[in-house]
Amino acid sequence: MFADIIVDISVEALDKTYQYIVPKRLESEIRIGTPVQVPFGRGNRLLKGFVIHLTEKAAFDVSRMKEIVSIATKQMPVESELLQVAGFIRERYGSTMNEAIKTVIPIRKKVKSVEEHWLTFAMEKNKVFDVLGEYKRRRYAAKVRLIEGMLAEGDVINRRTAIQKYKANKAVIDGLIKEGIVRVSKERIYRKAVEEQAQEAQRPLALNEEQQKIVEDFVKEYRKGIRRTYLLYGITGSGKTEVYMQLLSEVLAEGKQAIVLIPEIALTFQTVSRFQKRFPGRVSVLHSRLSEGERADQIEMAKNGDIDIMIGPRSALFTPFERLGIIIMDEEHETSYISESSPRYHTDEVAVYRAKLAGASVVLGSATPSVKSYQAAKEGRYKEYRLTKRAGNAAPPNIDIVDLREELKAKNRSVFSRLLQQKLQECLAKGEQAMLFINRRGYAGFVSCRNCGNVIQCSHCDVSMTAHKNHVGDVDTLVCHYCGHSVAMPERCPECGSPYIATFGLGTQKVEEMLRRLMPQAGILRMDADTTTGKHGHEGVLSAFREGKADILIGTQMIVKGHDFPNVTLVAALAADMSMFEQDYQSSERTFQLLQQASGRAGRGEKPGEVIIQTYKPEHYVIESIRKQDDTIFYENELAYRRMLGYPPCKAMLRVMISAEKKEECEQILQNMAKWISQKYAGKVSVLGPSAGGLRKRKDWFHWQLMIKGAETETLLGIKEEITAWMENRPHSCYVQYELDG
Repeated sequence: MFADIIVDISVEALDKTYQYIVPKRLESEIRIGTPVQVPFGRGNRLLKGFVIHLTEKAAFDVSRMKEIVSIATKQMPVESELLQVAGFIRERYGSTMNEAIKTVIPIRKKVKSVEEHWLTFAMEKNKVFDVLGEYKRRRYAAKVRLIEGMLAEGDVINRRTAIQKYKANKAVIDGLIKEGIVRVSKERIYRKAVEEQAQEAQRPLALNEEQQKIVEDFVKEYRKGIRRTYLLYGITGSGKTEVYMQLLSEVLAEGKQAIVLIPEIALTFQTVSRFQKRFPGRVSVLHSRLSEGERADQIEMAKNGDIDIMIGPRSALFTPFERLGIIIMDEEHETSYISESSPRYHTDEVAVYRAKLAGASVVLGSATPSVKSYQAAKEGRYKEYRLTKRAGNAAPPNIDIVDLREELKAKNRSVFSRLLQQKLQECLAKGEQAMLFINRRGYAGFVSCRNCGNVIQCSHCDVSMTAHKNHVGDVDTLVCHYCGHSVAMPERCPECGSPYIATFGLGTQKVEEMLRRLMPQAGILRMDADTTTGKHGHEGVLSAFREGKADILIGTQMIVKGHDFPNVTLVAALAADMSMFEQDYQSSERTFQLLQQASGRAGRGEKPGEVIIQTYKPEHYVIESIRKQDDTIFYENELAYRRMLGYPPCKAMLRVMISAEKKEECEQILQNMAKWISQKYAGKVSVLGPSAGGLRKRKDWFHWQLMIKGAETETLLGIKEEITAWMENRPHSCYVQYELDG
C-alpha cells in the first residue's frame, strides 16, 4: 500500500504531495488524515506529514521510495479531523482531493502578523532618575521628554504612544535602547473581526415552558454522552436564538467549543452582537469580507483556544477547534448552505459528519425546515424539538392575501395593491415601520425593443441585462447580475435601430422610486446587493432602520431573514409568484420559505403585526399554507409531489454538470454519457437531459447538465465514480462538477 502525504500543511503549496510506502505493520492503523513521521530530503530528516490518499498503485519506481517511519501521535490533531472531512467531501461530492483540502483548510496569502512594541526601563528606578538629571543638564530635550513620559505612564509605554504623544522619533528610541536605558519587547496582537461589546456577561432571558423543556432534554442527553442531530423547528419569533445560547452555555461549561453557522453575511452584525453580549471575549466571526490578515488571525485564535465560539456562513464549519462540542446551523433551509462551486457540498451533511468525528452534537434550526430535514425528523433520523409560541407571548401576525387579478379588474395597475396603500398610510400615521420585499434588485427586470421584441442580453452570458439607475432620471446602465458586465443604456435597439426601447419587469430600485412618488413624506431605505457594498454595508442599512431613521425598508430576500425589528408592524411581499414557477423542483419550497420568513418579520414586539401577500395564484398550496398558518399543508403536498416524480428527499438525485468553451463539446459528451448510463442501469435510474444548466452560457463558458434520479444514494455514488473514470479515459477540455442530493 502507498500513501500520498502533505509534508507541511502550513505552507501555501498544499498541492505538493509525496508518495511513501506504508509498512505492513501500519496498514491497519493508517487512513486519510493520519499524522505520520516520514524521512524527507537527502538528509532523511524526520518531518510530520498528513495522509491525504491511499492507493495500491505506485506513482514511480518503488525501489526509490521511502517508508513511513511511524504514526506521529495517537491523539488525532484537528488537522487530521479536517482532512478526514475533506476525504468525505471528495467521495460524496465528486471533487478532487486537492479541491476538498483547499475547502476545509483554505490556502491564504502570507500575511504579516501585527505586533505591539513595548518600551520598559532596563535599569533600576533610582538610576533612571540619575540618567534623567544628566540628560536635563545636557539639554537632551527629546530623551528627557520620553523618559518623563514613561515615568508618567507607569514605567511602560508602547512605541506608538512614544512617537505620537511624546514626539520621540526612531533615533531617540534606538539611542535609549543602545545606551541600555530602555529595552523593547514584542507582543502579538490579533486583529479583531468584531468590536468588543460589554465586559460583563449579559444575563440569560427567562425561558418559556417550551424553551425550557428543550434545553433540559438536550442537556440531559448531552451529559449522558448522547450525540445526535436535532431539528429545532420553531415559528418565526419563537426565541430560537435564546435556546441556542442556553445550549451553548451548557456545552461551554463542559470545556467544549462551538460553531454557529448563519446563512448570509447580512445576519452577522445582529447575530454576533447578541452572542458577544452573552459570551464577552469568547466570540469571533469568519466571513468573506474580512481582510486576509483578519481571517488568518481568527483562525489562529480558534486553533490556540483563545476563543470558544465561531460564527459565520458555511466556511466557518471548518474552524480548527480542538474541542468541538456543538455545531448550530441556524436557518438550516437556506440554499446558501449549498456550495455553488466545486466541491458542491451540502453544509448540513458535512456538519453531521464532522460532528461524528469530533464527538459533537448538531442542532439544525429553522421556522421553515427544508423538506429534507422535515422528512428526516418524521422518520426519526433527527430528533425534533418544536416551538409553537412566539417569545414574550407576542401574537402571530394577521395574514391578508391580495389577488392581483382582482386588482387589475379594478383598474389598479400599480405594484401596490389598494389594501397595501391603505395599510402603509395607517402604519406611518402610527409612527410604526414597514418592510416591502421583492426578490429582484435593480430598476427593472430587462430591457426590450417594442418594435422587434429583442431583449438585450449579456454578451458573456445567456441572460438578460438588468436596468439600473446611477442618478435621478432615466435608466442609464444595464448590468449582468451573473458576471457583473455593464454597458450604457442604448438609445436605439441594437438589432433593428428602433428608438422604442424600454424597461420591463420590476426591481427594488424601481419600487423605491414608485414608492417615493406615492408617499413623498416617508423615509425610505433600500437594502440589496447594490446598496450594501463594502465591509460594513449591511450593518449601515440595518442600524439606520433599527434606529428609526426610516419608515419603510425595501429589499430583496436579505431583509426577511432573521432580523428582529420591534417597531415593524407591516410586511408585504409585492410579487409572491416571482420564484414559485422557476424551472427547478425546489421552487415551491423556496417560495414557501421566503414568504413564511417574510411574514415572521411583522409584529415581533408588543405591537400586533400584519402581512400582505400579493399573488396571481392565491389557490396554490404554498399561498394557502401561509394564509392558514398551517405548515403541514405545504409539506404534505410537496412531499406527495416529490414522491410521485421521484425527487429528493424521496429518492436520491445526482446532477452532472459539464462546462466548456464549445457548446458542441458539452452536448456531445453528455449525450454519450446519458446513453451508456441508460443502457447499463435500465430500470434502476431515470436519466434526464442533457439540458442547459440554469444558464446555457455564463462568463463565455457553456454549461450543460445531466440529471440521474430514482436510485439509492450508494448507487449514485457508484455511478459518479464510473463517470469520473469514463471522463478520464476520453480526451476533452471540459470541467466536470457533481451535486448529490439525497
